[in-house]
Amino acid sequence: MTNLNILQAPYIHPTRRNHALEHATLHVLSRRFPNTPMGGHSNPTGFFIVGKVPTESLREAVSQALTRLQNGESALAIHPGCGTNYAVTGGLAAVAALYGFMGTRNTRERFERLPLVSLLSIFAFMLGQALGPHLQRKITTDPDPGDLAIVDVYPITSSLHRVVTR
Repeated sequence: MTNLNILQAPYIHPTRRNHALEHATLHVLSRRFPNTPMGGHSNPTGFFIVGKVPTESLREAVSQALTRLQNGESALAIHPGCGTNYAVTGGLAAVAALYGFMGTRNTRERFERLPLVSLLSIFAFMLGQALGPHLQRKITTDPDPGDLAIVDVYPITSSLHRVVTR
């Protein structure tokens, strides 16, 4: 019986590679377009970039990002604005709050627990800030692009672009 690594599974591994390229692209773009709100969403066939950036600038950024990942700049795969960070932090804070309110029977008891719940949530937030980037490194991105190639970059609207990879 073989040990299947779920992170290498079809659909998951290409998504992880695209997620790394998406982050690297956002790093490159943010240096060129500071103070421009941007985000992305990855899937097995590429990713979307949300933000008002010229299509040609995005093409150049994706190409540069891929080259830099191929040259070993794995730190580009980790992004502070990644949804992984928000999901981990929010999930930990929710569990901390749930734990803090356990056993309360009425609103008065819940108000009495607010200082404890606040403290637990602060600790959860601090843990989430460290855990989110760690999970990006180990699970949600793969900074080694391997044979990843850019197929197309095209606008969908003035503030939404599609990057297709293979």
